[in-house]
Amino acid sequence: MAARAVEEAAGFALKEAGLERSIIVAIGAGLAGTAKPEMKRRMTVALQNSFPSAAITVLTDFEAALAAAGEGPAIVLVAGTGSAAFGRNAQGEIHRAGGYGPASSDEGSAYDIGCRAIAAAVDARKKTGTDSALGKQILAQLRCTEWPVVQHRAQTMPDDIFPPLFPVVAAAADSGDAAAREILAHAASQLASLVDQVAARLNLQQSDFLLAKIGGTIGRSVFFDAQLDAAFKQLFPSARIGTLRISPAEAAALAAKY
Repeated sequence: MAARAVEEAAGFALKEAGLERSIIVAIGAGLAGTAKPEMKRRMTVALQNSFPSAAITVLTDFEAALAAAGEGPAIVLVAGTGSAAFGRNAQGEIHRAGGYGPASSDEGSAYDIGCRAIAAAVDARKKTGTDSALGKQILAQLRCTEWPVVQHRAQTMPDDIFPPLFPVVAAAADSGDAAAREILAHAASQLASLVDQVAARLNLQQSDFLLAKIGGTIGRSVFFDAQLDAAFKQLFPSARIGTLRISPAEAAALAAKY
């Protein structure tokens, strides 16, 4: 399924660019999941099938993001449906924290935030007998009226329930909702901890390095962004909090070799 999606995306990109397959001599791709050798092999084969005359270079999505940070020490925080931090020091050593899925990591991610939001709303309902403001917004977002139904859906299809609730929590936090702010403050602390794990392994905690934030939860909430930046500034006083020099997709393309 993933390999087919890669082939379809490659075909779409060619069509949009108005290019023929025969002129492509090298491809660089940053793809999630390719830290696993078998997945990397499958994705390489898929691209090779689509572009038989091209040299293929496959990076993990984290490697592509780190390459997009440019030269020198850097840590990239990926905060979206999942979460991870990936860093490099001046000696070229690389370390990663997180990014292994919700069963064992993804703390502070949209998935985690949505999970905690439902738990907080259900708890508030049990304590007061009525739905909290956040609880009502969650039910409206999920088009549901009963919490047992929400909980059943969360158990059977969590990927469709938890991550999409991030915008609801973000908007509530920006409007001053105490429960939403507590959830996002906790998430910011967890994400900062991921970065701290990487910084400690690479001996960057007191160093000058680029700390870049990317992912679907970044730039979506004034409160959440402020919480993240405050945690970073406290932990890494010499870090430069900013953005990637180029996009991960561009960095992967530049990594193409032929």
